[in-house]
Amino acid sequence: MSAPLSAPQPIDAALANEAATRGAVTHKAVQNTRLGIWLMIATTLVFAAQDGISRHLGSAYPVTMVVMVRFWFFALFVMALAARSEGGLRAAARSHFPWVQLARGLILVAEIAVMVLAFVKLGLIEAHAVFACYPLLVAALSGPILGEKVGWRRWTAILVGALGVLIILQPGFGVFSPWSLVALLAAAMFAVYGLLTRYVARKDSASVSFFWTGVVAAVAVTPFGLMHWTWMTPADWGWMAVLCCTAVLGHWLLIKAFAVAEASAIQPFAYLQLVWASAIGLVLFGESLRINVAIGAGIVVAAGVFTLWRQRLREKAALRAA
Repeated sequence: MSAPLSAPQPIDAALANEAATRGAVTHKAVQNTRLGIWLMIATTLVFAAQDGISRHLGSAYPVTMVVMVRFWFFALFVMALAARSEGGLRAAARSHFPWVQLARGLILVAEIAVMVLAFVKLGLIEAHAVFACYPLLVAALSGPILGEKVGWRRWTAILVGALGVLIILQPGFGVFSPWSLVALLAAAMFAVYGLLTRYVARKDSASVSFFWTGVVAAVAVTPFGLMHWTWMTPADWGWMAVLCCTAVLGHWLLIKAFAVAEASAIQPFAYLQLVWASAIGLVLFGESLRINVAIGAGIVVAAGVFTLWRQRLREKAALRAA
């Protein structure tokens, strides 16, 4: 799949892309870019709220336990979807790339745990600022992983984005936080997850990838979550329920956005999650916005939008050639 430009959530963009393809084939007349933009903005708001809740719960309880409960709900959700689909659970579990699907699930659950840890240790603002570089990592790694050609313009954007990350991290200065590297690790893991999802999408349907993502991640994290089980307060169980429900709502909004508008037209708006998450960090968690973080994040986002623009030009050229 082409990884959606959103935050580290268990989003299977292959599912969104499949929905978009169906919409393009059967409902060309209902393509609505304006609606798609608003749906993407709503998606970023929901996921930013989810990140705030994850930061709250991850500060009070073991991260592995929070991620475990979240993926239990997610696994039940994808299994219920599969059971109601043609072929049932057996069809959803039938993959042409079982080992790659296994790797996807493991990488995703590890990435989410790492990113929640970054939220707790680094804060929403700086964690998201660093993570914003992941689309550039997708572009850089698409060559060695998928064999795609990356032109000099995109390589230039990748290098500019790397400069932005360095401005955020400020290596060699006293204010440098090693936890920034945790957010950078999460970005790299999510980039690999996205590229592997694009790889399996060559033969596996989106519903198969969605099923494997939820089930593998839930199974993988359960031993670690149970090892650190801690009973939550009733109020925090309520926040956990909201966290699980926002994940489903966010997925639904994202899929609807891709179904009514071209991905290349609405993906840049996914960067708004950085804005919403920063606002939550400032208002609710008392975080501060350092000038180097604001400048670096701006450079990273600009480089990412440029790569999206170049990708859109390539897609249009390919359609004309076809």
